[in-house]
Formats: sequence, C-alpha cells, structure tokens
Amino acid sequence: MSPTSLRRVVVVLAATVGVAACGADAVSPLPVQPPDPTRSTPAPSATSPIPPPAGSPSRPPPSGARPSAAAPPAPTRTRGTPRTTPPPTDATPACQGAVRYDLPLAETEIELLTSLCFGTGAVLRIQGIGPGLVTVDRPDLVAQQYEAGVVDIRFVRTGTVAVTIPKEGREHTITVVVR
Repeated sequence: MSPTSLRRVVVVLAATVGVAACGADAVSPLPVQPPDPTRSTPAPSATSPIPPPAGSPSRPPPSGARPSAAAPPAPTRTRGTPRTTPPPTDATPACQGAVRYDLPLAETEIELLTSLCFGTGAVLRIQGIGPGLVTVDRPDLVAQQYEAGVVDIRFVRTGTVAVTIPKEGREHTITVVVR
C-alpha cells in the first residue's frame, strides 16, 4: 500500500470515528432516569441565533477544551429515588443460586459451617474425604457422586437436606436449604 493511499485510509477512518463519536452524545436518557437537578440548560435568548446544544442531562456537551485533572464529583442520590434491590438484612440469609460450592475439609473449620442456601442445580463439593462417609437425610432431593477423594452433592429438587460429614471422630451436620 502506497503512503498516499494509506493517508486516505487514515483520513476516512478518522472521519468515520468522529461521526460515530458525535452520535453517542445525542442519546437521550431513559424515561426512568430522573433529570440531574444540579445541571440546568440556559434558555435561548432572543438575540442569540444559535440554540443551546441538545445534549443528555447526564452528560455535558462536548467541548474543545482538554479535560481537567481533577476527579469527577461523586454521584449523589436524591431523596425519593427508588432502589433497584432491597438493602441486605441479617434476618434472611442470601441464597447463592445454582453454583458450585467447594468445601475443602483440610482448610475449613467445619464446626463454623452450620447452614447453606442454594438454588436448584447447585453442587456442594466436599474435598478430602473417603468413599461412603458423607450422608444425606433426603436422598430423593440430591444426586451424589464420589471420585478421587471428592464427594459432589447436586441438589436436584427444592427442600431442606441435612448433610452429615465425619471429621476427626465427630459427625458434623450442615443444613442445606434448596430453593
């Protein structure tokens, strides 16, 4: 490719990128977004032949000046703005969904783990135990598999399952709620 044709490609690409960037500033806010009360658009004067720019209220209009080195102000939340999710509370434990929960027995204080909550399809993987040692009180709610020192318990139906794990001569029970 010759230097002249390469310059033409660069100019065309620069013009295309410039047009695409201008279109991004003309996006209007979603109907659920409240307007920013700290920003106001000046009204056009009767002597001004140029109307004010029609930018998004959440984004300032483009300017030719370089951005300042100061950090942008922290976003504030106005009163009355609804939350999308409720705040977490200690009264109801959070369910983890259909995840794989690894429980390495050599690294875990199993006495501290008394209950878990999962979604249907989750797997409790108990690592570092022999075959046939882990038991459940509701085998109709789980699918259990052992291989190479690892027990996988897949929770296939909703309900509550007590998983019993022997360690150091004691049996530890973990209550698993499946939603």
